[in-house]
Amino acid sequence: MRAYRRWFRAAVTAHRRAAGLIADAEAALDRQYDALDHDASPARQRELTAGLRRVVDGLPAWLSRPLTDDLLDHPLGRDAAPDAPLCLKVGDASLGEDREFGAVAPFLGAGHLTVDRDAGDPAVAAWLRGVLVRVLAALPGDALRVLPVDGGGLGSVFVPFQPMIDAGQWAAPATDRDAFRDALATAEQRVSAAQAGQPRREALLLAVAALPGDIGERDHDRLAALAYAGPASGVFLLIAGWPPAPPPHAGPPPRLSHTTELFTEQDEWFGMSEPAGDESYSPDGSGFPAWLTLDAGAGPEFAARISRRVAESVTAASRTDLAGLLPDRIWQESSADGLSARVGMAGRDPYTLSLDDATPHALIAGRSGGGKTNLLLVLLYALASRYSPGELTLYLLDFKEGVSFAEFTATATDPSWVPHARTVGIESDREYGLAVLRRLEREMNRRAAALKRHGVTKLAQLREAAPDLPMPRILAVIDEFQVLFAGNDRVARSAAGSLESLARKGRSYGIHLILASQTLSGIEALYTKKESIFGQFPLRVALPGGSGILDATNSAADGLAVGAAVVNDAGGYVGGNRVVRFPYAEPDVLNARRRLLWESRPPGGEPPAVFVGYAEAHVVPGPADGPVRALAGLAVDVGSPAASFVLDARPGRHVAALGTSPVGGDIVHAAAFGLAHRHEPGTARFVLACLAPDAGGTRDLIRADLGAAGHAVDEVDAHGLRAVLAGTATPGGAGQRPTYLLVLAAETAMPVLAERGPDRRTGLDDLRTVLREGPGRGVHLLSWWRLPRRFAEAVGGSAGRDDVACLVVVNVVATELGALLGDHTVAWEPRPNRALLIDRHDNRMQLIVPFVQPGRFDTFDLDQE
Repeated sequence: MRAYRRWFRAAVTAHRRAAGLIADAEAALDRQYDALDHDASPARQRELTAGLRRVVDGLPAWLSRPLTDDLLDHPLGRDAAPDAPLCLKVGDASLGEDREFGAVAPFLGAGHLTVDRDAGDPAVAAWLRGVLVRVLAALPGDALRVLPVDGGGLGSVFVPFQPMIDAGQWAAPATDRDAFRDALATAEQRVSAAQAGQPRREALLLAVAALPGDIGERDHDRLAALAYAGPASGVFLLIAGWPPAPPPHAGPPPRLSHTTELFTEQDEWFGMSEPAGDESYSPDGSGFPAWLTLDAGAGPEFAARISRRVAESVTAASRTDLAGLLPDRIWQESSADGLSARVGMAGRDPYTLSLDDATPHALIAGRSGGGKTNLLLVLLYALASRYSPGELTLYLLDFKEGVSFAEFTATATDPSWVPHARTVGIESDREYGLAVLRRLEREMNRRAAALKRHGVTKLAQLREAAPDLPMPRILAVIDEFQVLFAGNDRVARSAAGSLESLARKGRSYGIHLILASQTLSGIEALYTKKESIFGQFPLRVALPGGSGILDATNSAADGLAVGAAVVNDAGGYVGGNRVVRFPYAEPDVLNARRRLLWESRPPGGEPPAVFVGYAEAHVVPGPADGPVRALAGLAVDVGSPAASFVLDARPGRHVAALGTSPVGGDIVHAAAFGLAHRHEPGTARFVLACLAPDAGGTRDLIRADLGAAGHAVDEVDAHGLRAVLAGTATPGGAGQRPTYLLVLAAETAMPVLAERGPDRRTGLDDLRTVLREGPGRGVHLLSWWRLPRRFAEAVGGSAGRDDVACLVVVNVVATELGALLGDHTVAWEPRPNRALLIDRHDNRMQLIVPFVQPGRFDTFDLDQE
């Protein structure tokens, strides 16, 4: 600051001496500069000119020398200090032939600059680029944030500075009235923040190449207010085209405080007002003592070269690798008051992202390839490194096709997992996502009861009152969360209700949400809840293409480069923006950190429950005690528990798989496999009827697995099946052993079963008797019906619906299923590798991943599903 004042006072003194000469001339400022020759000797004028030149020569190179290739070897970022005023050369004046000198003016740190022509004039465009290049090259790269405005050239003046926009140091140019007003709002927010005592991290420059033509008096007044309050808050103006023509029926635009004005005198000659600040160019306050021409400025190519170099330095200075970001010593922090982690660099400073009472939840958005997965990995590994599993629990859901969260689980080649993870969903079903939200709601209610018992209202207070009570903070991350709310069905509505409850109340109980997506649009189930839900997410992270999560007036994320994001802690509104660069989540670093976390896990730590939406489920023996169960698959639920039916003595405890898919046969195999391992060898009877040639593979597998478990298999055809049904329909006919009738393609037996015997009974009569009375005699039918209508006929229509209470629906459409059940409200959509389990006795309807033969979906045409 002192150096600036000494230099500028020397400049002012020299200029005043020039003013004295001119004041004695016959036509001081209203004639060309050659009039000065009349009132001073050539020697005196040369002496004065030399003094003025020495003033300019005393300026640092980037602030004074011509902007040509000769300057390219001069260091960048060293000619001005971020916290001190700077002066720069703005034009060239003359006292006569061979008596030219540079005209200097104070700028950043002292005041503003305006010129009364806009950048539609090529000389003004070059001058404006030159001023920007000078400050860009003189200051450290991250010392100045620029908000460009070009209401006349669609941003063309600022094209050479695109690298700075990509680096996140400059905003994208505002080219219309609304965007201009957004830029004003950003500058006003900066002033308000500074006046409120918030630390100033960088200067802010509103650089205007041309004002939009349709702005009005209110906009002029806002600029005047910024000019008045800006310098004390680190906000400055560079405006080409001020003052503009007043709007119709309006007065002239106001003068701008703290401003050095350049104004047209004649052709290419300009006058210059007194400078911003306490000093003056002339004793009488009349301004600069000579006309001047604008500094030649910078051409587009030169400006682009400097912009690229500065942008590269900014990027390099803000770049950090993941290894350097993660703490060397793990699990050193307490989560009692919230979660926080260093996730990147904001300029030259590390940036810490926090989830606490003030910012409990976060929204993350960005286009495909915009770095969303990378950011989530960086954040989650940073948190898992700072907090132990006793301080932090993770629930991770991914609804898109990808393996974002596979990094947290064990694999066939690496047994390590992240011990904080409780649930990891990869390509999750919507129903699985709903199950996770409900699990979190139950945990929230449990915590609410604990807080009430201890008479406290916040998690931090509870942990202090009951230090031995395990109460880690919970972070649930849902990637591509909009999939969960697709449509407006039962799942979407239920999920919206659960999410709203967690978003509103979770902060008090240490439950935090991060929702990530490419877009927030088109989420029908949230149309009426957007404010109540997303209003609880003050923390917004907008990656490239993610502007939709910011306020409509906030364009800070426009033009972001990959690797950067706008982090906004004010609900997306203008004024809460920080541009942060994130490191690349290097696989080797993640692997090493995961192994370290795994090796450090507390004794008894369990791996996360992993749900992989595309993975086949293969049957394994069930519990050796408890009720006898027919296994069907894995429930689409937290922990993926086995889905099964209890086969007890209640009438109707039989299993029917419905649908043309061969997965129906796999259901019968899974049930038989589980039952074979549940009974001691030879203690149960198994009768197998394979009535479709294309089910031969399933028949062979059933036969082999039952034999391996020590059970004989009686194989029969349709006539043999009728005989078995006739025998088991007779009291005592089934014997003392549990009997399981395994039937593949059961509808094929209908013609045989429909025939009447000598006693006028049909096989269907025997079948219905077995369905009603068989369970009480230890007889259960496990069958696959490819035609649900024939199944309904076989059980006796609507009167026999409850006689087969256990259904596994594979590829039956909803309308046909509704007719079968007598309930047309059933929401079911057939899809590959999924089935609907229905237990009419237990009033249970559950989505499952059916147990199938290994490789079933490698060879089976999924279109048949």
